[in-house]
Amino acid sequence: MAEKPQPVRVLYCGVCSLPPEYCEFGSDFEKCKPWLIQNVPDLYPNLLKEANDKEADKVSDKLQSTGISSGAGDGAASSAPRQEEVKRLPGGKIKKKEKQEVIIEKVVRNKRKCITTVKGLELFGVKLSDASKKLGKKFATGASVVKGPTEKEQIDVQGDIAYDIVEFITDTWPDVPETAIFFIEDGRKVPAA
Repeated sequence: MAEKPQPVRVLYCGVCSLPPEYCEFGSDFEKCKPWLIQNVPDLYPNLLKEANDKEADKVSDKLQSTGISSGAGDGAASSAPRQEEVKRLPGGKIKKKEKQEVIIEKVVRNKRKCITTVKGLELFGVKLSDASKKLGKKFATGASVVKGPTEKEQIDVQGDIAYDIVEFITDTWPDVPETAIFFIEDGRKVPAA
């Protein structure tokens, strides 16, 4: 007679509750790393190496901050300039800082009707809901805040007001310089100034 099969024991991550093989695909991989190093170091050997490198960097930073001077005895503490910290997203991608610029684009729909989109006003501290109300009142059209194709909010204004809108933006919000306003024409970015 055949033996009865035994159940398979599966180890799950204590942080994200996924099997450890799938932690790197979860949203909390940075939080899972200490648990993985402690419980399954053979599964991610590069994490162990990375942790050792970080420890070595911390030790070298501590040594530099204590002001160990060179053997020449000149009394000057050697301090390396601090590198600017870059935010890393899960998966190792680096998050770039966005340029402060306003992009105005005219989109034609239904052959004659136009929509003017305004992107980037929020980078200058302008509240988009207030800006859409002011644009709608000034140009007597419908204006609304919508999510664009890149999942960022933008203002859609009905009508072809692309060239009139530049003067209105610079007059209403003096923090937005005219040199930071660009048009999208034929797929190219053209300065408004």
